[in-house]
This record gives sequence, structure tokens and C-alpha cells, in this order.
Amino acid sequence: MSSLSRELVFLILQFLDEEKFKETVHRLEQESGFFFNMKHFEDQVQAGEWDEVERYLCGFTKVEDNRYSMKIFFEIRKQKYLEALDRQDRARAVEILVKDLKVFSSFNEELFKEITQLLTLDNFRQNEQLSKYGDTKSARNIMLIELKKLIEANPLFRDKLAFPAFKSSRLRTLINQSLNWQHQLCKNPRPNPDIKTLFMDHSCTPTANGSRPPPTNSPLAGPIPKAGAFPPIGAHGPFQPVVSPSPGAIAGWMSSPNPSLPHPAHPRTPTGVTGIDYQSADSEHLMKRIRTGQADEAVVRTLSQGSNVMSMDFHPQQQTILLVGTNVGDISLWEVGSRERLVHKPFKVWDIQTASTPLQTALVNDAAISVNRCVWAPDGLMLGVAFSKHIVQIYNYNPTGELRQHLEIDAHIGGVNDIAFAHPNKQLCIVTCGDDRVIKVWDAVAGRRQYTFEGHEAPVYSVCPHYKENIQFIFSTAIDGKIKAWLYDCLGSRVDYDAPGLWCTMMSYSADGTRLFSCGTSKEGESYLVEWNESEGAIKRTYTGFRKRCLDVVQFDTTRNRFLAAGDEFQIKFWDMDNTNVLATVDADGGLPASPRLRFNKEGSLLAVTTNDSGIKILANNDGLRLVRMLEGRAMEKNRGTSEPINSKPLMVNAIGAIVNVPNTVVPSLERPDRIQPVVSISNLNSRLVDVKPRISDDIDKIKSWKFSDIADPSQMKALRLPDSTTAGKIVRLMYTNNGLALLALASNAVHKLWKWQRNERNPSGKASTYVAPQLWQPPNGTLMTNDVNDNKPAEESIACIALSKNDSYVMSASGGKVSLFNMMTFKVMTTFVSPPPAATFLAFHPQDNNIIAIGMEDSTILIFNVRVDEVKTKLKGHQNRITGLAFSQNLNVLVSSGADTQLCVWSIDGWEKKKTRFIQAPAGRQPPMVGETKVQFHNDHKHLLVAHESQIAVYDCKLECLRSWSPKDALAAPISSAIYSCDGLLVYASFCDGAVGVFDADTLRLRCRVAPTAYIPSFSLSGNPSYPLVIAAHPSEPNQIALGMTDGSVHWGGAPPQENGPSNSLNPSPSGQASEHPSR
Repeated sequence: MSSLSRELVFLILQFLDEEKFKETVHRLEQESGFFFNMKHFEDQVQAGEWDEVERYLCGFTKVEDNRYSMKIFFEIRKQKYLEALDRQDRARAVEILVKDLKVFSSFNEELFKEITQLLTLDNFRQNEQLSKYGDTKSARNIMLIELKKLIEANPLFRDKLAFPAFKSSRLRTLINQSLNWQHQLCKNPRPNPDIKTLFMDHSCTPTANGSRPPPTNSPLAGPIPKAGAFPPIGAHGPFQPVVSPSPGAIAGWMSSPNPSLPHPAHPRTPTGVTGIDYQSADSEHLMKRIRTGQADEAVVRTLSQGSNVMSMDFHPQQQTILLVGTNVGDISLWEVGSRERLVHKPFKVWDIQTASTPLQTALVNDAAISVNRCVWAPDGLMLGVAFSKHIVQIYNYNPTGELRQHLEIDAHIGGVNDIAFAHPNKQLCIVTCGDDRVIKVWDAVAGRRQYTFEGHEAPVYSVCPHYKENIQFIFSTAIDGKIKAWLYDCLGSRVDYDAPGLWCTMMSYSADGTRLFSCGTSKEGESYLVEWNESEGAIKRTYTGFRKRCLDVVQFDTTRNRFLAAGDEFQIKFWDMDNTNVLATVDADGGLPASPRLRFNKEGSLLAVTTNDSGIKILANNDGLRLVRMLEGRAMEKNRGTSEPINSKPLMVNAIGAIVNVPNTVVPSLERPDRIQPVVSISNLNSRLVDVKPRISDDIDKIKSWKFSDIADPSQMKALRLPDSTTAGKIVRLMYTNNGLALLALASNAVHKLWKWQRNERNPSGKASTYVAPQLWQPPNGTLMTNDVNDNKPAEESIACIALSKNDSYVMSASGGKVSLFNMMTFKVMTTFVSPPPAATFLAFHPQDNNIIAIGMEDSTILIFNVRVDEVKTKLKGHQNRITGLAFSQNLNVLVSSGADTQLCVWSIDGWEKKKTRFIQAPAGRQPPMVGETKVQFHNDHKHLLVAHESQIAVYDCKLECLRSWSPKDALAAPISSAIYSCDGLLVYASFCDGAVGVFDADTLRLRCRVAPTAYIPSFSLSGNPSYPLVIAAHPSEPNQIALGMTDGSVHWGGAPPQENGPSNSLNPSPSGQASEHPSR
């Protein structure tokens, strides 16, 4: 057969598939042997249609063709045989053995005998090799994996597993072009030709007077028909001349430079001849609304996901970040501007040990799992994923593109069909629904169930939370077509409507929340898109233009409070909300499934749509095109730079504040290794980062900014006092947010303060800078973030502690009372726990699970607390005085604790048993035993531990052996108040009780620079009661920036001396900078 004949077969296959002649399609695939439809093959195997499976295979190969083919047929017949035995159908098993398996005995007689002996067993699983055989469904799935490998390796299937790429409805396009050509050759062409048959060539009959019609301004050639928009060939009625719509309001979505002329006109076409289009003309009155001007290309990106996309959602703020969930349970984050996949998370149960028995049973019986819905929270700091089996997973999102596990909820029995976020009672919640006919509402912080709504009599298909006039409610739809509405109480459903089609329906509000729409499909394939009158519970208008016999549920979305879009007939259809007729259609250059899934970004400038080949196409209007081009331009500018990498400043995650804040220094493996430099974060756990501990001799340039051995004048460094109009006690805890855009302080009066740096021309990054003064930030309602206090003990006398979530969304804090969890956006208390006595004195998040926190207590114990279930998992005992420091290391799988007894303890994270303990050594001239606050922090390399006490700073190894130490002396003789590593691990910053700050080499603890208080406090005086820093914080990504929390309640920000200050002073150390003493053994 010639190549053109072969291509004609593919055109016919496409036509049959578009017309839903499914059996005929597969028969032609088999008889021609040109295309092996793996999806059809899988469906038949999973259904156990063994005769059809072999019949289909025989169109491509025979048993004896090669070893791959033999193995394929053997596996299929063996499975058929085992299923008969499993049904105890011995007669059928013997028939299969004799007729189907006997042929293989000549190739492997021993194997055939072993198969025959299975007939003698009561249960073939008694055979050792078949002992792990599960149920029929799982066995078929396992066999399918093997069959696909064999088929892909079989040379007879080469070039037959992929359908050629060409536009939708190509055969109709060719017919249309042929009709136009025939019409051009007519001797008496009529302006509106009447095409009644394709069985013979077209010819216009002469007009009554035999003259030619007058010339018109019609297009020179008819348009290419819309993909999939034609009626079946047997449809009645003439082929009307039509032009594809392109209304001006959405012209940017059209995929052709000129929608009315998708192909250039033939120069030989006579003027005045109307083109003929082989398609339906049921919306001819809409075509008058054409805008014939130029429109930008619609498809601007094509993303290859790799598996069928089930759900998509654009980030609410970052307009080009797309969340995708697939039919194999994985989720991805795409930056559509750069075509970069930022994150890919295959499905796994985070904690299978705590999973419910029904979930474990479901996964054992069938490991296959799909994403049913994935969605962003309104603030974009969290996302939720609903799966086809029981669970939802909630991730925290960092704007740098990182996902962290937050909650895993065993939400429903069976599939979780939908998930959404809501704000009842001004608290972020998660709303889910499932096959168990129930809607549930969960606390988004701890995962506690708050409401359960029962009343549906069928599985709940979707939920739509909303509010109007301060009334919060949820619409829900079930697969029996019932729509119900619920308030956040226990009084049952408030309404009971019937959805058009009485089957699967989704509901959605317009962006401004004023108009309610629903879209669904009936079991018969009829699709409905309607607008509702909420007050009356009646349908306000029904939109037309859907094709009958839809096999999938039609998906839809809204944009800009004006347009609706739905996937139907292998294309995207648009409606104006105020007009029931189709406004325009787009085929996105073809390749779309029958009912593609789609999603607009918040601005309505980008539209994501799924494709047949497990991909996603991104369409853009003019605004979206500008956005994408802008991102392309930025990427090109960065790629052109040869003097520095794409990100000249490494991506950092904060070692929050002073050593008291070490819990948040632990960072899991980053999802975007191409955007970071080799040494990037305070405690990066990426296994690629080996030996990240720097040597000063190699990195002297990196710390040359601290070039003065003594800084006493404000001109020698950059510093500012943060603005603060409030009165407060001393600053007892201080930390940067992980993104470096803000500073958070906790004062001794239990009040928190938050300073934010604004993005502007002088500070485009928005990070902490002396060039721009930050603003003391509060939510619009003026709420203060204030800790619970102990009525029996003033807050000023209590020990304060604080820890920040990894995505900067929540802060956990205590000031002698209960531990409070605050929302950083609203300053509101989300929950409280662990009431005194004893009071909490230190807090640290578990590095692998934000729901687990370590709480150091005033009574010297450490609680391992599960916030999600509000219970203490275990209590660690080993100290003799209150806990003053905690530091996790995921690399070493340990927790290190320190106490006011100056003791260090190492605990295993796995079983929480104590592995080692040691008291810090007293420096020369100081008698043991010592007491006082002792803080700990892991270095980037997780091999070394910084220990700070008023008497010393010291570096220990992971075995708690002291490697080096430094004690106050000479110019820095005052007690140490706080110490911390710089974000790159090259420096140690220490603050002193006389107001001075010391900058030390991290490797040797040799003093590099002393900063006198007069350098950052111009009015500093030793007379009276001078202020000094109680706590020091290091910037998460700028190693030369620090912040100081002072005893007078102020916060000072400082950086390395300016480079333009001339040649540096000698780096020879002062007497106090001599090499540190090594401890005696």
C-alpha cells in the first residue's frame, strides 16, 4: 500500500473516532495493522474480553512471529487459565489448557507440565510461584505492565504505537477544500450553492436568465471548518457558507492570524465567489459579529505532563504557575512562562502506619490511584489534592517554588471527589466530599474535622463554598442530580434543587461572586450549561451549542465576570454570560480530547487545556501573550549573562533569628536545583551538597566585607533603627521570615511586632535593606498578635519562645501561658494548646512533619506534640533545668537539646531514645557546675553544632566532642547574650551584654571584627542604664546582614561596612582575636 493510501486510512480512523464509531475504528485498526491502540487494548484486558484481545492482537502479530509475540500470547492465555481456576471452573480451565496453552508445550515442556499440575490443587496459590497472586483486577493490572513492555520491545509494533500528528477533522477539511475548488470551476457560480451530495462533482445550475450574479465582497475562499463541529455525513440540509466567529471581546484566543481566513486564498479564485464550507450553520446570526482584524497566536506553550491530566488550577497571585494533577496520582507545578516543571510529586501515603484499615485495604486491592481535584487556597500559600481513594493531601507552598507536606487527611470512605477552601468564621478551612455521600469541613491548620453534612442519597460529586452578605454556605451536587446548600451548622440542607441532566454537575460563581453557574452532563451524554437565579432556585438561562452523545463530563470555567468556556467536541467553546448562543470556538491547533479539561488564570489572560497526548496547551490572549513574552525576555537576559549564574544570590532559607530559632533552619531537598548554587541554605538536606563546610582560606573573598578589625563609627557600616511607634518591653526573640522580606520580634510583654520591607525602585527585591526603611506592619483591623500569659506570673518574668512555619504563614509562640498558633496574614489566633504549668520555654518544628513540634518545658522535659490530633506523643526526660534550646538534624536523624543546666542531649528522632549527653566545659577561670541559658544551632553541613552560653561560644561535632571554643576577653569581655551562624555558614555573629557585636570565622572562631555599640547606636552612652542586644538574627540569604533585638524594646538592622571606605585595616587579630583554645581532653 502506498504511503498516501496509508495516510488516508489514518484520516478515516480520525473521522470514525470523532463520529464515535468506536467498534468500526478498532476493526479498521486491526485489519489495516497501521496503528495499535494501546488504550483500547488495555481496556479489553482489564475487562477480561480475552477473545477480543487476541483478535485485536492478531492484526499485528501471530504467536510464532518472535519471542516477544510468543510471550505476549502466553501471558494472556495463562491469565485466562488462572482466572478459570480461581472461579473453580475446571472444565473451562481444561479447555483453555488444551486449546490455548498446548501450543507452548513444544517450546517449554516443563513449564506446560507445571501449569497442568495446577489442576490438581484446591487453590493454585499453593504453588510457591503463585502464592502472591491477588485478586483478578490486580493480577490483570500487573500483567498489563508486562504486556506493555513486551509490545514496546517487539519490533513488529515499531512505528505503530503512536498516531500521526495532524489537525482535527482533517478529512472534512480536505472535502471542504475540494468543494471550494469545484465551485471555483463552475461556469455559473451561485453565491449560495446548494450542496446535496458528495457522490458526484459539484456544479452550479444556471440562473433563470442565464446571467452571472453580481460580484460581492465575500471572502475569496471558504474557511476551514471548526474542528469537530460538523454534523455526521448523514445530516440533512444544505452546506451553508459560514465564517468562523471571532468576537472582538475574545479575539486574542483565536488560533489563526485572521479567523475568517485560516488559509490564504487561491489566486485563481474568481472574485465575487462565495466559499462553501462543509459544516453546520446553526449559529449564522452570530457570525455577523465577526471582528476581522488581526489576532495574536492563541497557543503559546505546550507542556508534556506524561500522564492524563485530571485537574488544573492557576496560582491566585503568580499568574503563570499552574498546578496539575493526573490519573496516576502525581501532582506537578509548572511555570508556563519558562516551560519549566518546578515540582513533581508522585503519589505516596505519607504515613502508611497511621492510615485507616479501609485505606490500606483499598491500596492493597488496587494500588492505582488518581487525582480527582487539585486546587489552590485563596492566598496561594497552600494547595489541596483530593484522590480517588479516601485521602486528601495539603501542601504548604513557598513562593520560591517549593512544596512542603502539611496535612494528610483520611477524609472519606471511597473516593474524594472534590476539595475546596473556605473561610467560615474567618478561619481557613478545607471542604471535601466523597463517595460516602458526605461533605466534611476541616481546619486547615491542624486538620481537625469541624463539620459533617449528611443528607445526599448518592455520592457527592462537587462542592462550591461561597458567602454573601456575611453568610457563609456551601453548595453541593451529587451524581443523582441533587443540589443542596448547607450553612456551617448542624441543621441540615437548606435547599434541594434538581440539576439539569440529573447526573454529574459542577457549580461555580463568577469572579465577583454575583452570578452562579453550573455545568454538567447526563448519563445519556446530554450536556447543560446554565445560570441560576439563587433567590428562586430556578434556572435563569440555558446556554446552547453542545454536541449530543458526549462520553465524558463536560468541564467549564468562568473569566472576567463576562465569559464562560467549556470543553466540547474536541475544542473550546466560549459564551458571553448574557447570551445563550456560542460566541466562538477554538480548536487550539488540534489534538484536544472530546471533552478537554480547561482552566483560566485569575486575570483571564491565560487558558490551560488538556490534550490527547497527556499534555497541556496554554492559550493566551493579548495580555497573556505580553506576560509570557516578558518572562521569556527575563529568562533570555539571565541566560546571556556570562559573569554570574542565573541567580547570583543563592536561594536561602532562614536560620530564623538567634540560636533560639534554630528549629526552622532545616530545609528538605529543594525542587529546583537548577536555580541554586552549591551552598545555599542554613541546613540544606540535598544529598548532592557534600562537604559544604567552607574553608576560610578558600572563601576569604566572600567575607572581605567585614574588613575592619574594629568598627566604632556609624560611617564604617550600614545600620538603621527600625521605626516603632508602640511601647513595648525588651525584645526577647527575633527572627527573619524565611523569604527574607520581614523581621518578626517578640517582646517581653507578649506582643509580637512585624516589620516588612516594601518593593520599589530603590529596593526591587523587597528584602531587608538600609536603603529603604521598613514599615511596622499590622492587619487593617489593627489587631495585635499577643500571646496568652500566665495570670500567676507576669509576662516580663516568663520565658518566651517562638517558631515560624517554613512557608511563613503561621507562627507558634508562647510567653509563659498557652502555646498559641497565629496566622501571619491576619494576626489571629488559630488555636492554643499545652496549658501551664509547666510553661513552654522553647519550640521547634519537626523537619519532616509540620504537625509535630518539640516543646521544651520549664520543668526540664521535652514534649513531642502532635498538633493535628492535639496530643503528646512522648515526653523526653534527661535535663535538670528548663530547656533553652532545640535543634533538629534530618541528615543525622537526631534532635539536640540544651538546658539551663548547660547540658547537651542527643535524641534519636525514630524512637526518641537518648543517644548521648554531655555538659559544656567551663572556660578557664570559671568553676563548674555552670548554669544559664545554653543555645544550639546546626551548621549547614550538619556535622557541626554551634553552642552559645554567656561564658563561651563553642563548636561541637555530632558526637558532642568540643572542637574549639572562644570565651569573652579583652575588647569583648562582657557576657555573651546570643550567637548565630551566618546563612552561608562562614561566619558566627555574637552579641554581648555591653552592646558590642563580634564577627568570628566559623571554622576557627577567630575574631574578625568587633562592632562597638556606637557604630549602630549614635547616641549610645555608658552612663545610666545602656541598652544592649538580647538576641541576634541572621538574614536568610544575605550573609553580611544581621538584626539586633535590644533591651530597650528597639530593633536595629545592620550590614557589612561599605566597600568604598578605602583600604581595609590590618586583618591581624587583636589580642582578643587570638586562636581559640582547644579543650583539654
